[in-house]
Amino acid sequence: MATLRDVAREAGVSVATASRAINGHSNVTGPTRAAVMAAVKKLNFVPHSGARSLTRRKSDTVGVILPDLFGEFFSEIIRGIDLVAHEAGLHLLLGNMHGSAHETAAAIAAMRGRVDGLLVMPPELKPETLAAHLDPVLPTVLLNYDAATLDLPYVAVDNYRGAWTMTEALLARGARRIVHIAGPKHNRDARDRQRGFADAMAKIAGERGPVILPGDFSEEAGVEAARLLLQGQLPADAVFAANDLMAVGCITQLTEAGKSVPGDLMVAGFDDIPLARHVSPGLTTMQVKIDQLGSTGMMMLLRLLRGDTLGAASATILTPTLMARGTTLEQRPAEAQAIAR
Repeated sequence: MATLRDVAREAGVSVATASRAINGHSNVTGPTRAAVMAAVKKLNFVPHSGARSLTRRKSDTVGVILPDLFGEFFSEIIRGIDLVAHEAGLHLLLGNMHGSAHETAAAIAAMRGRVDGLLVMPPELKPETLAAHLDPVLPTVLLNYDAATLDLPYVAVDNYRGAWTMTEALLARGARRIVHIAGPKHNRDARDRQRGFADAMAKIAGERGPVILPGDFSEEAGVEAARLLLQGQLPADAVFAANDLMAVGCITQLTEAGKSVPGDLMVAGFDDIPLARHVSPGLTTMQVKIDQLGSTGMMMLLRLLRGDTLGAASATILTPTLMARGTTLEQRPAEAQAIAR
């Protein structure tokens, strides 16, 4: 079994530097980190903290690596995973990649030898980057990621179709000037939702240049978008936010400014986090059943752990469902209203 000293020798660095690179410390240069991780992969190095589990070749633990561990979206995913894992007698080891490629590599490396299988949600990583860091021997299922090019089993949401459906519903309610609050530009979910919105606006409403405001999936981004609308330079009768938190932030700011939702402006989101059902009026959104995303991925991983052979052909695509609630359901005049009025 390779040791940390072997890795350091292979990479041409000190043991201390090799340790810092493997553990994701920021005081390591990119080329050095790449050399160390290449040595780790070549030597199939397992961190010492996980080596003990190899004596019986089973840890009864599943690794879960997500872009973040905070917020209702990720807590619902973890809840879905845990429901299935707990029933199977397995424990969870959580890792956070913070949207960073090198932190993703460090998180995956930290799981080596500690877990029997891996669930990863890498929304901003290119397939070739992800493939370079995954252990081909470790059973792995990807969440919310099209892994067809990697031939790995995955669970994904049809974000494009969901965004098209929401845009179509807003247009059917009488909206004509719909503003979209986008998610992070490097996020696959956000890009697919923006594309679905833009295509629906072009196909159904004949609008090929709809207004798209920048966002980052945070409540603050929704607040900022509402402030731009309230300045009166962006006439709109509906807002479609790429997730529920931004929609809630937008509604809060509009309400504080004396605007009525949906009287002056309809607002819709995406995901159907628990908060969407408890705000007043209830938020119209696309229901993803976030916990099902986690539970389905965990069930696929259990099949791999039991010896089944699964590839990209075994993918499960979840179709969002329109949940029409109070933020779009009030009776409106036939002519679209503008918030700038």
